[in-house]
Amino acid sequence: MFQTIRIPAKILPERVRTGMGRRATGIFLTLLVEGLLGLLLLTLAPSTSRHEEAEVSLLSFDAVPLSEEEPSPPAVSTQDRQSRERPAAPPPEPAQAKPLPDEQQPAPPFPSMIQLSQRQMAAADIATIPVRPAPPAPAAKSTVGPPNSGMPGDTPRVEGGGPHGEPLYAASWYRKPYDDELRGYLSTARGPGWGLIACRTVPDYRVEDCVPVAEYPQGSNIAHAVLAAAWQFRVRPPQLGGLPKVGEWVRIRIDYELRRSEGIPLNR
Repeated sequence: MFQTIRIPAKILPERVRTGMGRRATGIFLTLLVEGLLGLLLLTLAPSTSRHEEAEVSLLSFDAVPLSEEEPSPPAVSTQDRQSRERPAAPPPEPAQAKPLPDEQQPAPPFPSMIQLSQRQMAAADIATIPVRPAPPAPAAKSTVGPPNSGMPGDTPRVEGGGPHGEPLYAASWYRKPYDDELRGYLSTARGPGWGLIACRTVPDYRVEDCVPVAEYPQGSNIAHAVLAAAWQFRVRPPQLGGLPKVGEWVRIRIDYELRRSEGIPLNR
C-alpha cells in the first residue's frame, strides 16, 4: 500500500536554496510594494487635509458663553414644527380701497347787500303798514247742567246728595214696582203729587238706607209712604266708566195719581 520514495542527498540542498531565493524575492517585492503604497499615502495626505480645511473654513459659528442665570432656549414644540411643515397660506386678498369722500364744495358766497333808495326804505317800513282787525271769535255754546266728565253710557248725576254728601245718580229701574205693591203705602198719603227719596244700591238690584229728599205738595206724606215701600224696589246700580258701581247712591221718584172712578192711587 505505501511506497517509500528515496531522494538523493545532493538534491535537497539545492531545492532549499532555490525555495529560499524565491521567498526572499517575494518578501522584497512585498516590502517594496508596501513602501510605495505608504509613500503614496503620505503624498495624498496633505491634499486631503487641505480640502478639509477649505471646507471647514466655509462655516463659521459664533459661540457666546451662557451664564447660569439665563434660561435655556425653549424647545421647539410639535405645534411649531407642524406650522413650519404646513404649506404657506395664500396671501390675503388686497383690501378694497375705501371711496374717498366727496370733496367739499365751497359754500356759495354770501349775497351782497341790496342798495335801497330812501323811498324804498320808507315803503318797506312795516311800522307804517295798517293792521287789519282780527275776525271776531265764535260765540261759545252755552251748556246747561253739570259738566259731562264721564264716558258715553255712564249714568248721569243729579242735584242733591246722600246723607253725608255722597253724589246722587239718576235711578234706572231693573223692574218697576207694581200698583198693588204701592197701593197700601200710598193710601196713607194725600195725592196727587210726587215724592223723592235717596237710596244706597246693594247687590241683587236692591236698595237700603233710604232717606227722604223732597215731596209735593208739602205735608202730603208721599215721601214717607215711598220710604216705607222702598224695600220692594229693584233698581240698577249706576254705571261709571262702563262698569256698574254697587254701593253708589241713586235718587228715586214716585208719582202719585188718583183714579177718580175707583179712588185707587197709581204711580208713574
